[in-house]
Amino acid sequence: MSRYEISFSGELAPGAKLEQVEANLTRLFQADAQRIAVLFSGRRIVIKQDLDHASVEKYRQAMARAGAIAEVRPMPVEVEEIELAPPPPEDPVAAQRASATPASPQPLKVAPRDEYMAAFVDVEAPDFGIAPVGADLQDARPPVQPPAVDLTQFSLAPVGSDMGERRRASDAPVPDISHLKLVD
Repeated sequence: MSRYEISFSGELAPGAKLEQVEANLTRLFQADAQRIAVLFSGRRIVIKQDLDHASVEKYRQAMARAGAIAEVRPMPVEVEEIELAPPPPEDPVAAQRASATPASPQPLKVAPRDEYMAAFVDVEAPDFGIAPVGADLQDARPPVQPPAVDLTQFSLAPVGSDMGERRRASDAPVPDISHLKLVD
């Protein structure tokens, strides 16, 4: 999706008067006279940037109605160029040596590049290399034994049985008291 910027260099539409255009732009941008004067300084002033095509067209038309000729430019697309390092030469002997290296990394010996880094010469830090493609980076763990749980006290209900709550002794039928009457 293209992005645009709209700018103004002080150019007036044919037949437009400077005072009238300044007044129109003051109302349009709700700005004071000092800011409007900067627009007419002769330099290219970016009004708004990073707009889509519909928005930039609305700005351009509004400025055209005010008597100012605005300039619309596409925003430059910044593409970061990355320089890739050449692939390492494939040497089967080096690959065998890499797989035969001990599991613990060896200390790295580096000459200091400047006075600041010279202070860290005596620091012992392991040289963590880069694992070959497809190598498993997680430490090997012994398989976990499942806990020994005695489930002999549990049983399964037969197919089709009611799995609702077990009836309590307090769930006895309510006695029939319809034959009782209250007398005054």
